[in-house]
Amino acid sequence: MSFGEVGVQPARGALAAITPLPPPPAGPTNSRELRGAPALPTRSRHSRSASRGTMERWMLLLGAGIALGCASGHLYTAPDSCEGRCGEPFREEDECHCHPECEAEHNCCEDRERHCGPGGEGAEGGARAREGFSSSSGSISEQELLQLSEQLYGLDHNKARPSDIALNPQHLAGPDETGDKQDRSPQPLYKYVNEELFAKPTYASFIKLLDNYQRATGREEEVTAEELREQERFLEEVMNTELMRKLFVFLRGKSRYGSEQEFLQDLNQMWFGLYSRGDGERDSSGFEHVFSGEVKKGKVSGFHNWIRFYLLEKQGVVNYFSHNFNGPWDTYPDVLGLQFSWDGFYKEVGSAFIGCSPEFEFGLYTLCFLARPGRACHLSLGGHRLSVQTYPWTKATYGGGRRFIATAYVMSP
Repeated sequence: MSFGEVGVQPARGALAAITPLPPPPAGPTNSRELRGAPALPTRSRHSRSASRGTMERWMLLLGAGIALGCASGHLYTAPDSCEGRCGEPFREEDECHCHPECEAEHNCCEDRERHCGPGGEGAEGGARAREGFSSSSGSISEQELLQLSEQLYGLDHNKARPSDIALNPQHLAGPDETGDKQDRSPQPLYKYVNEELFAKPTYASFIKLLDNYQRATGREEEVTAEELREQERFLEEVMNTELMRKLFVFLRGKSRYGSEQEFLQDLNQMWFGLYSRGDGERDSSGFEHVFSGEVKKGKVSGFHNWIRFYLLEKQGVVNYFSHNFNGPWDTYPDVLGLQFSWDGFYKEVGSAFIGCSPEFEFGLYTLCFLARPGRACHLSLGGHRLSVQTYPWTKATYGGGRRFIATAYVMSP
């Protein structure tokens, strides 16, 4: 099954329909206001309450779920274009196809000839060949995704150790319970987190970004010079890790980027570039949505980061309700599907990697956004399969037609 965003369009892949809520109690709408609370000192070992049978029942729902959509302009839909997809292998869930055999099977995208035909943008020497995003030589295979994700998993040197985090998952919600807004877990999710982790450079620079945003959509983001420096510092710190350097080398080998500077500039735009998710205001970015979280039309949107969750739960403004999936990993990173409220705003089906470093999550989502935008990105971590779903924002572009990140989140196998 999947966890994550509002779903309104029936299709393949994800189980995440969320019912709009009535107006919640008044609370702070700017994360700058959410500071200062005592730590939780209680310690215990990392526990998991999901039985194998229950996990399997949830996994079986994967094929019967719904794809994610947006009623306003269908922003979260699978791509119906061959832009950036020339030479990709056949995938049953794709709306249309770009591989050479699609002509015989009569299921090509309408623009396949323009992007992938002789002299097209995706052809060798074509207009976009220098960027590599449409070049068949720059396509990323399923096997390459599985291999690279395992390598990135092994390079997450800053991840939490089993003794660094103690979870208390408590109630395992069934499919008929995730939407009823009932708090079935009286205790916090996090019993203990070793906050020495947060002194590591990537963690420290990541946490500084979390108070830079107005969480309510429709409110213009005012980006200060200090906040721009914080963004640059975070990107510098993650690029200093072996994990992100490995990702860059792979993407450079696929002709996606010619230099590390070009990669950094694109990361800055795709993640931090502002666009309008509300009423024409430049009120959102991929980073804000995915890692910090937003509130739109009375419900939590995005908010897929374990560090953000822990810090707000510690402050008393996030209330953990239950979990609907607990991944099979016995070390970190792990995956948790969960229900919670944020100042009274509800998240019916959310998801998060637990215990990973910021660079791991940032890098994995970036890989999937570049390799499989708008589609499930199938990966392997520690021998266990899972998928990441990303979607591009379709109402705005940068850099000659490149897309911002609209959302990214982890799904179950």
